[in-house]
Amino acid sequence: MSNLKNINVHLYQRRRVLNYTILTLSILTTIFGLFWLIWLLITLFGHGFQYLDLSVFTKPTPPPGATDGGLANAIVGSLIITFMGILIGAPVGVMAGTFLSEYALRSKVAPLIRFVNDVLLSAPSIILGVFVYEVVVVPMGHFSGWAGSLALALIALPIIVRTTEDMLKLVPNTMREAACALGAPRWKVTVAIVYKAAKAGILTGILLAVARISGETAPLLFTALNNQFWTTSLNQPVANLPVVIFQFAMSPYEEWQQLAWAGALLITISVLVLNIIVRTFLRTK
Repeated sequence: MSNLKNINVHLYQRRRVLNYTILTLSILTTIFGLFWLIWLLITLFGHGFQYLDLSVFTKPTPPPGATDGGLANAIVGSLIITFMGILIGAPVGVMAGTFLSEYALRSKVAPLIRFVNDVLLSAPSIILGVFVYEVVVVPMGHFSGWAGSLALALIALPIIVRTTEDMLKLVPNTMREAACALGAPRWKVTVAIVYKAAKAGILTGILLAVARISGETAPLLFTALNNQFWTTSLNQPVANLPVVIFQFAMSPYEEWQQLAWAGALLITISVLVLNIIVRTFLRTK
């Protein structure tokens, strides 16, 4: 009896040690990640906040050597391209995730779709940019906002597909069975019951996609490129913050470098504020 008690005490102590070890490692890794995040935010605020003024939001990007200019055209162009990219990618991603979760349980096509989606999810963004360049830009003969939107949509698509499928799978099958037992058709069950239960997760996935594509530079270099002047037409090159930040940060002009810091801070703040507002809003629902 005493031997059994000793064994139990030994197992209990070993599990406590293992638990505290894992907990300590988890806390340390969290602190490690937060350290770099806080350092990044401090650096951006320290270098970029002093250059944020009204002219940044009201004046277009300046020519080389000019001291008077802003980022207004790049901000508007980024909003347009990002919005169009999500407008293209979100419906397709949600529908594809719905198919995988609700209608392809025994389909042989589902594993292939998931494999292709995983490949897209892990593919470098520059590869997707080169693909859109060959498929869209070369046949059109010029860069355009449509090409940039399509490139961003391809980046957002696998994120939305994965999160939509995962969120829909979290909805209990009893809810589907109850609705079907009342005579509701399958599409009605999906739209009125499943989507409603998983709307917070689906919206979170779309927001993750927005955060993912907001700062993409490489694909836009091959598709939307840049435009120093005001333009809202997607049929021609469109100014956008990521490419402007890249070009201005690499330039020898101090005024351009200052605008690059301000643009980097704007993208960071916009993504943080968007996530905080939506998560707070969803938590109150």
